[in-house]
Amino acid sequence: MGIITWLIVGLIAGWGAGKVMKGGGYGIVVDIILGILGGLLGGWLFGLLGIWHSGGLIGSIIVAFIGAVILVWITRLLKKA
Repeated sequence: MGIITWLIVGLIAGWGAGKVMKGGGYGIVVDIILGILGGLLGGWLFGLLGIWHSGGLIGSIIVAFIGAVILVWITRLLKKA
């Protein structure tokens, strides 16, 4: 994937995670970062579970979204501590 695709996937996944987790939002830049890091986390977790996504762009967005939701959840837990 090209850098533009990574940014688009990251933005969509980060934005979606922010909406699902119902927070104050982090802004577009942090949404992109959360989405990209979420994609890495999601890909790693899916690999550990033996699940391989081959859905192309949509599959990448789903995996990144799941990873971003996990990251938002972890950051909120750390904020409370």
